[in-house]
Amino acid sequence: MLWFRIDNRLVHGQVIEAWMPYVGASILVVANDDVTADPLRQEIMRLAIPHDVTFLCCRVAELASVLDGLRNQAADPHIMVLFASCADARLAYTSGCRIHSVNIGNLHDGPGKQQLCAHVCVSEEDRSCLIFLHNHGVELDFRCVPGKSVTVLL
Repeated sequence: MLWFRIDNRLVHGQVIEAWMPYVGASILVVANDDVTADPLRQEIMRLAIPHDVTFLCCRVAELASVLDGLRNQAADPHIMVLFASCADARLAYTSGCRIHSVNIGNLHDGPGKQQLCAHVCVSEEDRSCLIFLHNHGVELDFRCVPGKSVTVLL
C-alpha cells in the first residue's frame, strides 16, 4: 500500500496514532526539500516515530526513485508519504511519482486563503495544484482522520 497525505504539520500525533495504523505503514517518507536539508528537524521528527517504523526524508523531485527503491527492497511495502504543501504533491507528480489518491489532511489558514472545510484552507496556488492533480486522475480525499468523510468542492 502506498498512501500520500498533504499536511502542513508533517509528522505529528494524528499521523502517528491514526493514519499510520490505518494504512499499516511500516515506512514513513517525508518528501520535502526544506526538511531534507535540515538534520535537526529530521531528528525531531524521528523522535516522534515508533522505533519499528523506517523513517526517510527526500527531496520532492527524488520521491519517485526513492519509492522505486523501497519497492525493490520488499514485495509489498506499506508506505506513507507526507507532503507539506499542495505544490510539493504536484511537483512529485510531475517528477514521475504515480499518485492515484492523495489525502488532504491539513492546510493552515492564512492571508488570502479560503476555507474549504474545517481543516483545509487553500490559496489560489493550492487550489490550482489540487485542480491539476484532480484533472490528471488523482483522487482527492479531504479526511482529517480516517473515520471522517468530507465532501469538498474546489
